[in-house]
Amino acid sequence: MMTIGEFARYGGVSVRMLRHYDALGLLVPASVDATTGYRSYSAAQFPRLNRLVALKDLGFTLDQVGRVLDGGLSGDELRGMLRLRHEELEAQVDDDRRRLAAVARRLRAIEQEGRMSELEYVEKEVGALRLASLSERVTAMEQIGGMVGALFQRLGAELGGAGVPMSGPPGAVYDPGPDGVTVTVGWPTTRAELPGDLAVLDLPATPAITTVHRGAIEGIGETWQSLETEVESRGLQPGGPGREVYLESDPGGEGWVVELQQPLR
Repeated sequence: MMTIGEFARYGGVSVRMLRHYDALGLLVPASVDATTGYRSYSAAQFPRLNRLVALKDLGFTLDQVGRVLDGGLSGDELRGMLRLRHEELEAQVDDDRRRLAAVARRLRAIEQEGRMSELEYVEKEVGALRLASLSERVTAMEQIGGMVGALFQRLGAELGGAGVPMSGPPGAVYDPGPDGVTVTVGWPTTRAELPGDLAVLDLPATPAITTVHRGAIEGIGETWQSLETEVESRGLQPGGPGREVYLESDPGGEGWVVELQQPLR
């Protein structure tokens, strides 16, 4: 038998919490001295303690924990519940991380207000380009990044399955509308016809103002804001959907090199 202090130490909880669990009937001592009132615990109670703490840490209320513990669940059933809750919490953490990263990007953009941009802007003629492409309509702007990645995966699989070679840097076109953005991704091709869902997209030659984004792809929105600000400051008029050319890619990393092209009238 162990004192309440020893059981707390080995169980990784506080004495105060053990007393609280006792008061709620969630984990009563193995015995209580009738004279001193000292609580004693058995090593056989560690499994219940571990389940109690795991359920509580996974977001269950103590009332729910009590019903689960006293419900006669098998070890496999309990493990299944915990795995499901674990996955839900991991998804929540991932979502919170994405939100935190988005807030950080907005903060950087705000901090750069009024400062001279370090980007280099080049007005040039962008040549005509034929792409083997796939397109999707996106209504929620925060979905664009995931949509581009998914489209490129589909595109690569379909091109490979059809034996269509992929050469030259891939690109994307973003055509905004009143209810969202049509995202088109493509690889350069010389073919006039393509199988399956693939479409031929002919981008015309056009004057454009360009800049190069370097770093994580998640920060490319800031570069687009800077480019569009430069368009206005020069008194230029956009002449079509913005384009991106992926010169170097680094999924999940900081090594992206992307040329942003804003066609002009």
